[in-house]
Amino acid sequence: MNTPEKSMGFDTRAIHAGQEFDPTTGAVIPPIYATSTYVQDGIGGLRGGYEYSRGGNPTRTALETQLAALEGGELGLSFASGLAAEDALLRTVLAPGDHVVIGNDVYGGTHRLIRKVHGAWGVRHTTVDTSDLDAVRAAIESSTKVLWIETPSNPLMKISDVAALAELGRTAGVLVVVDNTFASPALQQPLALGADVIVHSTTKYLGGHSDVVGGALVFGAGLDASGGSPRPELADLAERVTFTQFAAGAVSGPFDAFLTSRGIKTLGVRMERHSSNALAIARRLDEHPGIERVYYPGLESHPGHELAARQMSGFGGMLSISLAGGGDAARRFAESTELFQLAESLGGVESLVNYPSEMTHASVKGTDAEVPESVVRLSVGIEDVADLLADIDGALARL
Repeated sequence: MNTPEKSMGFDTRAIHAGQEFDPTTGAVIPPIYATSTYVQDGIGGLRGGYEYSRGGNPTRTALETQLAALEGGELGLSFASGLAAEDALLRTVLAPGDHVVIGNDVYGGTHRLIRKVHGAWGVRHTTVDTSDLDAVRAAIESSTKVLWIETPSNPLMKISDVAALAELGRTAGVLVVVDNTFASPALQQPLALGADVIVHSTTKYLGGHSDVVGGALVFGAGLDASGGSPRPELADLAERVTFTQFAAGAVSGPFDAFLTSRGIKTLGVRMERHSSNALAIARRLDEHPGIERVYYPGLESHPGHELAARQMSGFGGMLSISLAGGGDAARRFAESTELFQLAESLGGVESLVNYPSEMTHASVKGTDAEVPESVVRLSVGIEDVADLLADIDGALARL
């Protein structure tokens, strides 16, 4: 598969990595290999290493090449969902008695997976504000195996210092995992900052069109932010997770892989529009008396603004707001918008509004990751910003 050099620009890699034209017909877009199995040239004589599509499929391979190229990683793996990717990694790394340090503002499904599924298996966790280095340092124990970072976080848009946390994890011998779903590799490159593994819900910005569910892991070489020596144990980890995926079977199908690859090709230009639209909306909301607080790292008033400006190339399309009228006002607002459609998920070309307390984060009620009832999350799409602003203004006027 065609693999552009890492020195090439992001958009060039997004369009060309793993996307070589079909050598038989010259088709510019690689074909979808809708097959479950492959003819062998004699027993064990595999063509291109393909034997059965749970173990590998050329369409999935093309996407995995694309994913690794975007994140500057050594290996990409494509899964049936973001949680499937997370579970494969955690099941490979953790054993009963191990400990995970996880942010106190992360996707509710991630917290639920660690707390309920792996917790039932004897894995412990500590929830902490990962934007507070001292708090993270204090939370790490001798049995800690994973430091789980989500930046910007979901839904309160906290910004964590990836380079500093990666150094902290390296010193403690802890695997540093970054959920890069909100920023996408178009805006943030955690492996270059020293992270070990990247996780994505490719359903979101990578797919970008709300028409496919998927997940991904991308493994780095373990370099620190200054480009230190590779860590061979990460190559071993990648091999073991690849086996877990093969053995447990949570792979993406060829049609899902194709849709994700197609979406990735416009990721760079989409993120530019998502970011500019979100900033305009954040500024409008920041001036409204009915809004208690705007959570958006692109605002200079955001406590993580300077850090985000250093480790990101843009501030993204996600923002949250806290309504001055509390939970009742938040509910009314979420149910009053028109262009912003009330739905779970995020990252598509269309704008969505979400009430986390009862939707994406309902599972973390009563925990340290509980989301305030006054908070509404906006996934800002790529529509004309004047129309989005008018929709926001109309919903606020109806409160």
